[in-house]
Amino acid sequence: MRILVLNAGSGSQKSSLFELAAASAEPVKPVWQASIDWTHRSDAAEMTVETASGQSLQTELSEMSRAAAVAKMLETLWSGPTQVIERKADIDAVGHRVVHGGQDYRQATRVDAEVKAAIDRLSALAPTHNPHSLAGIEAIEQTLGDVPQVVVFDTAFHRQIPEPAARYPLPNLEANIRRYGFHGTSHRYCTHRAAQLLDRPVEALRLIVCHLGNGCSLAAVRDGHSVDTTMGFTPLEGLMMGTRSGSIDPGILLYLMRQGYSVDRLDHLLNRGSGLKGVSGIGADLRRIFPAIDAGNHAAKLAYDMYIHRLRSGIGAMLANLDRLDALVFTGGVAQHQPNVRDRACAGLDFWGIELAADKNVYCDRDHVISADASPVIVLVIHTQEEWQIAQETYQLLTP
Repeated sequence: MRILVLNAGSGSQKSSLFELAAASAEPVKPVWQASIDWTHRSDAAEMTVETASGQSLQTELSEMSRAAAVAKMLETLWSGPTQVIERKADIDAVGHRVVHGGQDYRQATRVDAEVKAAIDRLSALAPTHNPHSLAGIEAIEQTLGDVPQVVVFDTAFHRQIPEPAARYPLPNLEANIRRYGFHGTSHRYCTHRAAQLLDRPVEALRLIVCHLGNGCSLAAVRDGHSVDTTMGFTPLEGLMMGTRSGSIDPGILLYLMRQGYSVDRLDHLLNRGSGLKGVSGIGADLRRIFPAIDAGNHAAKLAYDMYIHRLRSGIGAMLANLDRLDALVFTGGVAQHQPNVRDRACAGLDFWGIELAADKNVYCDRDHVISADASPVIVLVIHTQEEWQIAQETYQLLTP
């Protein structure tokens, strides 16, 4: 089965084509990968396409809607230097990542009119993501016709969080005000990959999964299910992130509103002007912050120290919901590429049985153990494979 996966972000669109003969525990490489990036320019997007055989294409998409850009990207599957299929009909199914599935969706779901309406309705809770996923679904309908489409919700992995952890200490103003959690596709993949690497049943493991990228979240995993997570009603809650503040005293918002801040200005401040970028004054990328620290920049050092402090505090909060810890998992762009972040996050946690091995805690392009041989808690670096997870869930839904 040829499964096309669309992973829509707020400023990007990642896509992969997988050829699957059966469900597999081991991730396989896609035969075709493409990405569209809108983050560098407001008037154009950069499209990059690569195939498993080594063919590649880079081009600029100017003055084009998101749906049109996705359609242009799809054309590279069956035409041009990156062609890997003969015709559109060679695609058997399409899987989509959707950030917010609300309370109704606990698993991968076949797309129909009702599901599309739900994604649209939930756009109010994920305004920078859900509309783009819906645009991708509609682009597939226009380009590939009635090919089966499946949506995999980021919130689904967290739907079994116990009610005391899911509810906020507020009156029941609206039933939908609760902790949803995000990055669920990544957390689910890393949970099962960790079980595979440790050669233990997923139901027997207690894990803390640290997804650290521009967005950051932790999940406490017991018996294969998320029992707590740091992101909440929106992806803004929790850890300090690249441009998001993470959790702050809500009284600060009341104070700023009384100072004249509008809702839109607060939204921009908290989601796009805070975190590493806001504190350092340099940017959200640690690759820019580290040289500034070395040059003696106090704001850059403070931003990084705050980032680590809140990360370690979050790990401690997740542990409180587990009766033991078998493994600590690092994943996401920052966690996978920055040994210093992993070292700082684990420093002082030896009383939990966490001890890193300096010769193992290095960048590696494969999943690996970075804990010392004598460490009772195993520490893993896992390269998250969200597109692969979506392909797997799509395959399993369509081939029961």
